[in-house]
Amino acid sequence: MPEFDYIAWLRSRTPADPRVPVGPGDDCAVLAPAGRPLLVTTDLLTDGTDFILAEVGPRAAGRKAMAVNLSDVAAMAGVPTAAVVAVALPRGGGRSLGEELYVGIREVADEFGVAVVGGDTNSWEGALVVTVTLLGEATARGPVLRSGAKPGDWVMLTGPVGGSIRGRHLTPTPRVREALRLHNLVDLHAMIDLSDGLAADLNHVLEESRCGAVLDAAAIPIHADAVELAKTSGKTPLAHALGDGEDFELLFTVSAADGAALLRDQPVPGVTLAKVGECVGEGLWLEEGGARRPLAPASTQAKACGYQFRDRL
Repeated sequence: MPEFDYIAWLRSRTPADPRVPVGPGDDCAVLAPAGRPLLVTTDLLTDGTDFILAEVGPRAAGRKAMAVNLSDVAAMAGVPTAAVVAVALPRGGGRSLGEELYVGIREVADEFGVAVVGGDTNSWEGALVVTVTLLGEATARGPVLRSGAKPGDWVMLTGPVGGSIRGRHLTPTPRVREALRLHNLVDLHAMIDLSDGLAADLNHVLEESRCGAVLDAAAIPIHADAVELAKTSGKTPLAHALGDGEDFELLFTVSAADGAALLRDQPVPGVTLAKVGECVGEGLWLEEGGARRPLAPASTQAKACGYQFRDRL
């Protein structure tokens, strides 16, 4: 498929948006900023690492490419606004591959009010590569960083974790609305989306915040997928909950008072908030059966079906 024909097809399906004075067609898009701090994130996804194109199809690949970037904006309690997309299409894919990929990207973008304002396309002899760069805006309360956790904070999750490789890694639900609701209700001290796994991502927060945490094994909400995976993996459901990546739930810390109110009221529609631990002076610990032991922060994501999850910084 000639590149310019594909670009013309993309432009014909890109609606006008009042936030975008100039969309695809010029050397740059032109945006109308709202005057709040700008959030920028990007993720590169490849066939064979983040998905297997022959098994899931380009539409699912496009949906995931947009969703994982939205999850990053959710982790900052931001409002996503616009995206640019760069793709390297395999030469043998045909026009339908590029079109279905775009449909998947737009489905998720439209769900969250994101304007797709441009990008780049190329073709090559390798596998499909998709890069989405997403722009967002901080709210009036400002972005939530990883660096604000402190001893005494409660560590909380927006949902169950583990076993995403059974299919959920392809269909993540970015917790954008949930993050904004939490940001409006309480003082979020620190937050991160779970891409590398509960233990590893909590450790990212602890490193930035220069404190420690104790996780309560009995309190961690374990997804049914982790229970099923444990039947054949040789690992416990808890091990999967701690180490599996790409759950894309939010982990956040709040004061004990705010945490107690969130647990009591459960004010975020669609999720059940859970307290999974508390921040302490130093170290990462797991408390199980009345004993406390050091917890390694490394991700232990199962590598099944040919998927090899990214080591994301």
